[in-house]
Amino acid sequence: MKPAYRRILLKLSGEALMGEDAYGINRAVLTRIAAEIKEIAELGVEIGLVVGGGNIFRGVAPAAEGMDRANADYIGMLATVMNALALQDALQRAGQPAVVLSALPIAAVVEGYARRAALEHLTAGRVVIFAAGTGSPFFTTDTAASLRAAEINAAVLLKATKVDGVYDKDPLRHADAVRYDVLSYDEALARRLGVMDATAISLCRDRNMPVRVFNIHAPGNLRRVVTGENVGTLVQRGGADAKS
Repeated sequence: MKPAYRRILLKLSGEALMGEDAYGINRAVLTRIAAEIKEIAELGVEIGLVVGGGNIFRGVAPAAEGMDRANADYIGMLATVMNALALQDALQRAGQPAVVLSALPIAAVVEGYARRAALEHLTAGRVVIFAAGTGSPFFTTDTAASLRAAEINAAVLLKATKVDGVYDKDPLRHADAVRYDVLSYDEALARRLGVMDATAISLCRDRNMPVRVFNIHAPGNLRRVVTGENVGTLVQRGGADAKS
């Protein structure tokens, strides 16, 4: 099946790698996600990937109480590097070439981030995993995903979550929560729906970068999204009035 996008930026939360575990990386989940990424790469899709670190740093969060915010953010960035290396290993074991580019220089472990290198890796068919967020404290990995998506000229930003889209309230707490099929950037900001943080949404709006929010834990969803199926919630300019 022909993909709907030539190049994507996939944003994975660190929690997505935990599965049902309380902490860390679930090997079965990691292997499944790697297999699904390889599957869409084989369709000819060029894939950039940003991963969070909440599965690791959340486990030591009590230790961060009273810590300087910048130092705490650097710990979180290092957690994303750990997740990125695990994803790289899983992809390579699956037979999919992958490279980690870190916004923090860790030359003995990973390549440093450079836009030109990222584009070269993408056109060569490698999955490019962007680690360490933006490399600066006070910015989320959602913002890093929006920034990297713009830098690599991705056609869409895919935000993989544990729920099947964006709701008017937390569906895990409210049985009457209503899911949106389509939203505008301004609606997402005004209603504070938690799609991504305000900086990330604003970056996407400025670049007219569509954002698709979907459940990564439903097997096959990533392929469905990439091949153009209406899965999850689409955030775009004009909301429901715009053409998908």
